[in-house]
Amino acid sequence: MACEGWVPVPSGRGNSSSTVRLLPAPITLRDANLFVQRIHRHNGALPSAKLAVAAIDTTGLVHGVAIAGLPKARLLMQAGTLEVNRVCTDGTQNACTFLYGAIKRAAKALGYSRLITYTHQDEPGTSLKASGWSCDGKAGGGSWVSNDPRRATSRLSDNGIKQRWSIVLADDVPELVLPDEVREQLPPTLWDTHDDA
Repeated sequence: MACEGWVPVPSGRGNSSSTVRLLPAPITLRDANLFVQRIHRHNGALPSAKLAVAAIDTTGLVHGVAIAGLPKARLLMQAGTLEVNRVCTDGTQNACTFLYGAIKRAAKALGYSRLITYTHQDEPGTSLKASGWSCDGKAGGGSWVSNDPRRATSRLSDNGIKQRWSIVLADDVPELVLPDEVREQLPPTLWDTHDDA
């Protein structure tokens, strides 16, 4: 099964022709980014993330990574939503499906209510379908311009129309209510719904 973002690993360490028992493991963003930069065909490193998961075999060898962060689309930045920004494997059979399932379980355990991700229009989303995701239809396109070097990875990405996928993890997320002595020292957030008037 070919998977989104997959390219063969020249060292022969990929296991696309044999079944490997995969286990979920935490991974730092730095290490996940190194894996992505080495293997992914059209995306580079991410400057930040909320969650990163690795698919490892019983020897600890990493066969894939998934990275999730806040949604890039401002209108989707509601409390409880995470965007899976990268899923990258070495071609190990079912690794993409495994990673979508692992990041889904991790996000749900942390209290997130919804995950979203995007694929190119020519990618069928087989791993997403197998993990219970639904296609929301066409979305995205365009670009933003920034001279900030931390945002340079946007220039590597294809900014065309994509397919948006989502999965609901919980019906709703309880509203976070910070104690008054904490709230008074913080600026309002995008989803601050308290009326101080």
